[in-house]
Amino acid sequence: MGNKVSIFIFAAVLVAMPFSCSEAEVIDRIVATVNSHIILQSDWDDALHYEAFSSGRSLDRLTAEERRSALDHLIDQELLREQLRSPDSQHASAEEVDSRIAEIRKQYPNANNEAGWQVLLQSYGLNEKDLRNRVATQLDLMSLVDTKLRPAVNIDNKSIESYYQQELLPQLHQKGAQSVPLAEVSGKIRELLTQKKITQLLTAWLKNLRAGSQIRSEAMMTAPGGPGQ
Repeated sequence: MGNKVSIFIFAAVLVAMPFSCSEAEVIDRIVATVNSHIILQSDWDDALHYEAFSSGRSLDRLTAEERRSALDHLIDQELLREQLRSPDSQHASAEEVDSRIAEIRKQYPNANNEAGWQVLLQSYGLNEKDLRNRVATQLDLMSLVDTKLRPAVNIDNKSIESYYQQELLPQLHQKGAQSVPLAEVSGKIRELLTQKKITQLLTAWLKNLRAGSQIRSEAMMTAPGGPGQ
């Protein structure tokens, strides 16, 4: 019943990319800047690859709108990453990273052995070290958001009962399932409503961060392509 704040963050590096029809090389173009941080075309492509991988989707199923919105996500993630530079920022443990990777791996039946797992990673342009770094940063940002915003959320019993009566019970009846007592699900409902409120607060926080930052998007309307493009 819980929602998760999905977050992607990648380091910007200058790399050479071969033209398909010549031996010439070009440097990654800049698609956005966030304060002094540069976001490159390769960062945009990598974000799409990791998003598809972590959600169990094929790269060719990402829509044009999803590809364009990924750049906005990268901008927001850079704004949040700036907040992680605080000395008291919490960082994910190795065990937490292992647990999240195990969750992702379960989405792929052919990844139940090491050989299949490595082939899968390569098909998305990933390796073990890169994956761990991405997952660790994602968890760090999720922890930052939760630590910053959860204390401001207060879900009262009336809201829980209202969700139970107006949302949960109708859903159960529609599926032909038996009703469950409110006492058994009140904790899950409280967390669900908390996550919804955190998402609303996050939207407002990011809006304020954007307002106080120097952001320039130089991306063309054409979204980046899939692997190998």
